[in-house]
Amino acid sequence: MNFEPHIAWRYLFSKKGHNAINIVSGISAAAVAVVTAAMICVLSVMNGFGALVEHMFSEFDPVLLVVPADGQTLRTDTAPIASLYAREDIEAISMQLEQTALIRYKDHQVPARVMGVDTLFKRTAHIDSIITDGFYSVWDGAFERTVLGRGLAAQIGMNAHFTGALHLYAPERTGRLNMLRPDLSLRHEHAFIAGTFAVNQIEYDDQVLLVSLPLAQRLFAYDEHTASALRIQPKSDKKSDIRSQKSAISKSLGAGYKVLDRYEQQADFFRILRIEKLLTVLLLVFILLIASFNIIGSLSMLIIDKREDIGILSHLGADEPMIRRVFLLEGWLISSLGSLAGLVIGVLLCLGQQHFGWLKLGSGDEYIISAYPVQVQPLDVLLVAAIVLALGFAAAYYPSRKIKVS
Repeated sequence: MNFEPHIAWRYLFSKKGHNAINIVSGISAAAVAVVTAAMICVLSVMNGFGALVEHMFSEFDPVLLVVPADGQTLRTDTAPIASLYAREDIEAISMQLEQTALIRYKDHQVPARVMGVDTLFKRTAHIDSIITDGFYSVWDGAFERTVLGRGLAAQIGMNAHFTGALHLYAPERTGRLNMLRPDLSLRHEHAFIAGTFAVNQIEYDDQVLLVSLPLAQRLFAYDEHTASALRIQPKSDKKSDIRSQKSAISKSLGAGYKVLDRYEQQADFFRILRIEKLLTVLLLVFILLIASFNIIGSLSMLIIDKREDIGILSHLGADEPMIRRVFLLEGWLISSLGSLAGLVIGVLLCLGQQHFGWLKLGSGDEYIISAYPVQVQPLDVLLVAAIVLALGFAAAYYPSRKIKVS
């Protein structure tokens, strides 16, 4: 039987010669617990906000998006694209043509991302769930319709109840520019507003308007077999199935195309989120490192207090490495108990916030949700535990190495 853990456990709870040692040890464990709980809470809140924004994007973005590897458009009448329509694991494929144009309503004009979509668009996006006014329609059988981002509609002074036409202008892709009459070098279309939508992301709400695919093809001078992307809705929404389908589709299409999942479609946002999470972890680790100095202090005081016990253990046959391991385990136990308490407190606080919403963001329409969102991820809990235990071990290692048996 190894006696080092037994003695270290006895030292942890036994009465010390000086009461200050008990106090400092308790403060050390409490400091580790507080920082550990803070790490769990902060990371869970960041996960919650990330999941919230991911859900917002998923209301508009398709599960998979096929785009050309080079250039802005792709042809839909080619053999690789035809192979997609023969796949049995795909529920719907929607064509999308997106480019920048100038839009005008009365005296207001702004540049916008005009997105032409076909009749299958609704099967690749939950557009009805994000309509804030009016209804979704890009063609009513008689007139061209448009659905604008809520911010974009505000910029040009429109809402879903206006009856005037919205005018769209795009430069001619072919031919020469008429320097005497530049207006003749612009293609012009118009549509009537049907509704507004809100993804609660500026790149959509303030920039995008949806029109029918034929209107976009006429506006940008493309034929019916030209699109900027294909929106794919697989039959299965399981992440493992989506990954395998993405890989299979990429292989079948070849090097001329790229297949993007939802994370890759919003790569900049998720990259920033990962960087923010990393910086937050590093900051909290630095705070934890400062808290770990308490362990060094309490362990150093304990070593001084137990000088007589060290001599007795030495005379009983314990060598210097064995005695060092006793105090190394003692310091690590202080850190371990603190980390365990912090993990339990942090997880309980997050679960409580998730179910009861104790901390509120505010009230009113300016907030998407009323309380701070949280999402506890097991990998984050394991990461925090590993970091705390590693720093606790390092903090205990330094004073234990200073033990000398005379």
